[in-house]
Amino acid sequence: MSRQHIDACVRESLHSYFQDLDGEAPDGMYDMLVRAVEKPLLEVVMSHADNNQSRAAEWLGLNRNTLRKKLLEHKLL
Repeated sequence: MSRQHIDACVRESLHSYFQDLDGEAPDGMYDMLVRAVEKPLLEVVMSHADNNQSRAAEWLGLNRNTLRKKLLEHKLL
């Protein structure tokens, strides 16, 4: 899967979200989207990194302490 495919999936999901709103104004979209994407991202990366936080942090381009904080926030530890 290419980055373009991921971009297209996000774009399509957002268009569907606006259609579902049926003219209502959205609220807090940025946080909603980050929450929706961040947890599965962390789950998949941790799985592929065999739960090695240092390796996962490197792959994600995060400091290990930042990764650990995010894992705790999402109750993945």
